[in-house]
Amino acid sequence: MIDERSDFSETEGSEINPPQPNTPDTYIDVLSDSINEPVETPVDETGEPPIIDEAIIVEAPGRTSMCIDGRCGSESSSGSTAHLRWAARTDVGLVRDHNEDSYLDMAPLFVVSDGMGGHAAGEVASRITVETLAKEVPSDTDDIQLGKSIESANLAIINAAQSGEGKEGMGCTATAISINENLMSVGHVGDSRCYVLHAGKLVRVTHDHSFVEELVDAGEITADEARVHPSRSIITRALGSDPDMYADHFVIEVVEGDRIILCSDGLNSMVPDAVIESLAVSSVSPQQAADRLVAEALTQGGHDNVTVIVVDVASDTREDSHFEKQKKFFIRILQGILALFAIAALITIIMIKTSWYIGINNRNVALYRGLNTELMGIELSSIQETFDIPIEQLPQGTQSKLIQGIRVDSEESARITIESYRDQIRTMKEKAKHTANDTGLATSSTNESKKQEGGGHE
Repeated sequence: MIDERSDFSETEGSEINPPQPNTPDTYIDVLSDSINEPVETPVDETGEPPIIDEAIIVEAPGRTSMCIDGRCGSESSSGSTAHLRWAARTDVGLVRDHNEDSYLDMAPLFVVSDGMGGHAAGEVASRITVETLAKEVPSDTDDIQLGKSIESANLAIINAAQSGEGKEGMGCTATAISINENLMSVGHVGDSRCYVLHAGKLVRVTHDHSFVEELVDAGEITADEARVHPSRSIITRALGSDPDMYADHFVIEVVEGDRIILCSDGLNSMVPDAVIESLAVSSVSPQQAADRLVAEALTQGGHDNVTVIVVDVASDTREDSHFEKQKKFFIRILQGILALFAIAALITIIMIKTSWYIGINNRNVALYRGLNTELMGIELSSIQETFDIPIEQLPQGTQSKLIQGIRVDSEESARITIESYRDQIRTMKEKAKHTANDTGLATSSTNESKKQEGGGHE
């Protein structure tokens, strides 16, 4: 089905309302030195006029573009996130009496919709489109969902016209993008456009659904001829007429430094792609780019409403994603290490509470609870009891073991071992005494001891 913009269709010889004269708010490109003076057309060595680069003319010294600051019928907005910076500018133009364009800059979703039907309420159709898309914005880069949202907007426009909102025959275009990390989903119907400025080169990523675009595809006319073709207002696919309308949708990759441009045909019908590229490349900020593009469309005549959204990819998040992955990896390692430390600490605590060993305290046998070691200068044991058993009275081998600490299974086992030491000392003493008596080598002290045992009698 073919729709035509009924409120404006320029043909050869038609009269266009002239722009308003220069005011503080609006002024038109003026080259005063050339007014009323004959101009000699230059020729090259072949005798033909040279090819003139329109982008160079735009940047020519002394050339003035229309000022849009404070213009009635011109609005702008801007914003930013950690990864995107954007600005939008919409203007009624120099011929129309109202603006049928609508736009949405709700990151990560950006939409330009150009209303059609003039007094048949094209602005209602474009408003319904952006409102529907705002409600159904995909949570990620899902081009299928984005296309379905545009198709939902199409049905919403048809239903609105049937219920009395707006008028029958109203319609619009829709070009929408959603950017998530380094991917951009695109949904598109009509002749609004999406461009990507990558490494200084402007690339159009959408395909116009228009009669002249079909002529270009067939090789019958060039893109520049399509821009001024009398039938350029004929749209072959739009929202608001066909319930079975479908939206083009796809996903492309974007990288840090890319600049994305969404526009209604009020820009590209007035300004060649080469000039759009030149202005986009030479503009520092998205706001400057949007303002200069709209101003150039007005300078070239402003025959239509013009809306431009410029989105800069400040970061494609791949580096951030890599950093996040590294961060998560190191966090997992740290968590693992901390878990190991926690397990080790728990095991140590359990061992301290359940371990016992026999050692030395002030040259006497002592009972310890815990481990006979240190951790970062902290003793992992505590003394429980010191016994009146001098280690000098124990065999040399036992003394050496006590110095190192003799681990035992329990407190009860430790006490049994300690008592065995006491018995061992007692046995050694008795054995030494009997040996001395048997050999007659008892000392005077031994004899004295015998006297004492015998009550002091010989």
